[in-house]
Amino acid sequence: MDFIAKQPYVKMERQVSSIQQTDVEDERTLYLYKDRITTKYREFSIDEIMDISFRKLGEYGGILYLHTKQGVFPYTVKTSPQEFINLYRKHIKDEE
Repeated sequence: MDFIAKQPYVKMERQVSSIQQTDVEDERTLYLYKDRITTKYREFSIDEIMDISFRKLGEYGGILYLHTKQGVFPYTVKTSPQEFINLYRKHIKDEE
């Protein structure tokens, strides 16, 4: 099944050795399908998702929030997720 939309996000991971600490940025992608949203390690059924919101931080990026029945999952984005959110609301919310 082809995805409807995708949204890049980043996950910051801290790596610590005996002499230094470094932050590694892992680029990942959220995929919107007709029946689910997937990330690198999670999959949310559309029935579990109550809403998607965005809080802008800085000039371009911010935090994309997936509001689910399991809780709220934040994803750090470097670009506006407005198109992803609009497509979710158009293709998914309108069908409910």
